[in-house]
Amino acid sequence: MRFVRPFSLEYFILVDAEREYVVTGGAGVLALASARALLEHGLQGLALVDLPSALKKGEEQIKKLQSDFSDAKIVTAACDVTSEADVQNAVQTAVDQLGNLNILCCFAGIAKCVASADMSIDEWRKVQDINTTGSWITAQAVGRHMISTQTRGRVVFIASISGHRVNYPQPQMAYNVSKAGVLHMRNCLAAEWTQYGIHVNSVSPGYMDTVLNEGDQLAAHRGVWADRNPMRRMGSPQELTGPVVLLCSDFGGSYLNGIDIVADGGGLVF
Repeated sequence: MRFVRPFSLEYFILVDAEREYVVTGGAGVLALASARALLEHGLQGLALVDLPSALKKGEEQIKKLQSDFSDAKIVTAACDVTSEADVQNAVQTAVDQLGNLNILCCFAGIAKCVASADMSIDEWRKVQDINTTGSWITAQAVGRHMISTQTRGRVVFIASISGHRVNYPQPQMAYNVSKAGVLHMRNCLAAEWTQYGIHVNSVSPGYMDTVLNEGDQLAAHRGVWADRNPMRRMGSPQELTGPVVLLCSDFGGSYLNGIDIVADGGGLVF
């Protein structure tokens, strides 16, 4: 059964029904929301790649996707994006089960709020390894597949407004630097891989209403974030799906390469 949202953009933004999609951090709230949106717009193959513990935690939501979109092939692959061997195995699993991969979305990432003077080298490296190096390892593995099979495709990095400016009031230098690296990685790959018909773009979410921003300890922070945003609220996971669908589409995204779509309610204007 196929679900279409009210005022669907499917007649203006089309995802080729033959496209096969792999997403890292695939069991996370933002990734699952975007995966559902792409399935609603005709996607027929989906590989959700994440840590075993994350796939277990998201098992119910993944089964719901498989039930709601029974005509599509939805598979999972356990993977640590900081491990090149893990990523290569996950990509090969996706290829074996789905065929040639056309779309990669890199959602995998962690946030760490630690005062810079107190941050350990291990904490710094972990954030860079997952957010930046993990995105690169995955993009390289899928990019090599697309190039070797002469498959025209899309790579979408999930960056952040944190890559554009310093967030306030939380101290999160490691995260900010990691996302700035993702933004420039997008630029470099967009310039290099367009010759192969591969478009590389990114989405920079603002503060999103997910588990990462829940808890009493962040209540004061959320007040500051609202005061510094024209819309005075955080975004919902569903509000990130429009940019993702656009950048993954053949028609709507056909001349989009090397761009970043900021989805933050206007927060960057302040």
